Amino acid sequence: MSLSSEPASGGRGAIRDAWRLARGWAAAEPWTVALLVGAALALILLQLAVDWGIALWHRGTFDALEQRDAAALGAQVLSLVALVAALMVTSVGRLWTRQAIGFRWRRWLVLRLQATLLADGRHHRLAMDEAGADNPDQRIGENTRWATAMAVDLALGLIYAVVLLVSFAGMLWHLSADFFLPLPGGALHIPGGLLWAALLYAGICAAITWRVGRRLPGIHMDRNAAEGDHRFALVRLRENSEAIALIGGEADERRGLAAAYGRLEAAMLRLFRTERDLMWLGCCYMPVAAVVPLLLGAPQYLAGAISLGVLMQGAHAFQEVTRALTWLTENWPRLADWRCHVGRVVELEQALSAPPPPAPAMRREEGAAALELRDVALAAPCGRALLRAPAVTLAPGEKLLIRGESGSGKSTLFRAIAGLWPWGEGELRVPCRQTTMFLPQRPYLPLGSLGAALAYPDAPEEFGEAALRRALLRCRLPHLADRLAEAGRWDRVLSLGEQQRLAFARLILHRPRWIFMDEATSALDEANEAAMFAVLAEELPGSALLSIGHRSGLGRHHDREMVLGEAHGWGAAIAPGSAGRMDRVDSVPADA
Repeated sequence: MSLSSEPASGGRGAIRDAWRLARGWAAAEPWTVALLVGAALALILLQLAVDWGIALWHRGTFDALEQRDAAALGAQVLSLVALVAALMVTSVGRLWTRQAIGFRWRRWLVLRLQATLLADGRHHRLAMDEAGADNPDQRIGENTRWATAMAVDLALGLIYAVVLLVSFAGMLWHLSADFFLPLPGGALHIPGGLLWAALLYAGICAAITWRVGRRLPGIHMDRNAAEGDHRFALVRLRENSEAIALIGGEADERRGLAAAYGRLEAAMLRLFRTERDLMWLGCCYMPVAAVVPLLLGAPQYLAGAISLGVLMQGAHAFQEVTRALTWLTENWPRLADWRCHVGRVVELEQALSAPPPPAPAMRREEGAAALELRDVALAAPCGRALLRAPAVTLAPGEKLLIRGESGSGKSTLFRAIAGLWPWGEGELRVPCRQTTMFLPQRPYLPLGSLGAALAYPDAPEEFGEAALRRALLRCRLPHLADRLAEAGRWDRVLSLGEQQRLAFARLILHRPRWIFMDEATSALDEANEAAMFAVLAEELPGSALLSIGHRSGLGRHHDREMVLGEAHGWGAAIAPGSAGRMDRVDSVPADA
């Protein structure tokens, strides 16, 4: 996995990508989007009305204090209670709508990405592409959350800032229409002086913030990639803990984890330093904004041109305008972080949507009446040849065994038949996917009940408990028959031999017409192996079988046999009526 120091897309690119994702959600759930966005905009306008009320309250309250008017001051206290109540309603309402929009948007996006990931074997293609989007689990589980939640928060915040600016800029211009600055020998009159001062102040703040924080997007990209790599290393440690303990590899794992965390730590330290510099600036912005209008308006107040209430109202309006104008300044770190999250989500989306590599590629056709390989030559992703198969045919009901030593390309051929290995050339015709079943060396057992693992990929209810129990008994797993409803990590509870027998029980349930095995009995002793093939012969007598293995005793369970290895010549058929001659053209290991 490679770490990128540059964001996937620039600011405009991130906005464009987020807008495209938002349009997709709006097209899928138009009424929900319209209702939530409409409510959010209405609450923004209500919030603006409350802000105006607070500005007017400042004027009335300080005028009452200046005039020592107790009755007017009492009325202002009652007005404050009403304003606080309205502020609570609008604040809670804005929070709820913001969260609801982010929640529904993320739900749509996650379900869409998950569906695309699991369509047409794209998850496997993504895993095989070392240069593709790394850590798809992090991108779907974490980056989508921040990409949507922060997009909603930033978008609504920007809309509120624009509305606030337009509204209070007019108020500030009106209040400072006769603004003047005392100078030696006279005064400088500047219509709307406080508004111009707010614009100048916000511009200076924005320029300084951009100068200090322009590196943040790249730093956030580095941090997210390093977070994913470190978590991936921890997951691999958990999944392979037994093997690591047996071989005594803790010291090496410790070094690997330390290196992964070191990269994360370096990225975090760069982030901390940049955010620290921004914090120095941020601590000054609003306190200064509270003092500047008072100092600028003081000459008019002291000259008796304005009342104390007008001075305080102008100061409040100045703060609101600068708050709106410095929205970008205050949110720059969050914008940089958001760009990173959007970029990682879009990278995953593009990787999943990318077509398979155009070359080298085999012509693969599904729905054939038999399995046929015509001039198939398998290659590594780099183009180096691995295996050549001039002609192989497996008719319905036939049983073919392909044996070979480690590195001869047996498992690569298995993946090509399954449609998981596109690199190569030639013609490959396979039966309809709905009539086939593939058994790898280590069966996949999903989380959940034993019955669900046995019936996978279908639901156990489609077969019934009696059929599930019968399949377990037939495959020498009677001790599991009473645990069908029990949930657990069955890939850890069961030994590999039990898992392989469970895979044979799946065959009995699903009754495929075409069975493809890759070392599917490697963990079984000869007695259990013979028993499993005997069960297949009894339960599925008309099903075709292609087995890939290395044991010499497997031949007795098949009609034809082919051996890949130097002892017999590369691909010599040692049984009459062999499916053809297979030649290994390169010694580069494929997989055993």
